[in-house]
Amino acid sequence: MGDSQAIRTPAGRASQPESATARKASMAGNERVWGRLLNGWMAIVGRFAFVQTLLLLLLLYLFMIGPISILMALARMDQLSKRGLGGEGSAWCKADTAPPDLERAKLLS
Repeated sequence: MGDSQAIRTPAGRASQPESATARKASMAGNERVWGRLLNGWMAIVGRFAFVQTLLLLLLLYLFMIGPISILMALARMDQLSKRGLGGEGSAWCKADTAPPDLERAKLLS
């Protein structure tokens, strides 16, 4: 049992240790197996993530956005301030700005 390089076969003969290329080939085979397992797992998890995303968006809409929009419609709130516009009206609002001058331009730059 002191010989770490030799492996005893059932017939009692010592076999030769594996060569470096044989070990690399064995490791490459293991990497292929692990790669296939990883690809399969990622396919399964990708489907779960898609379903989970749809479920979270559905819950967000049903319990937050939907009720708020219903309450705003019932309260007749107008977030875009469009209620006073007629058929020919415009939504243009005059801006409250100062007239352009040299001192203001120097401060802004």
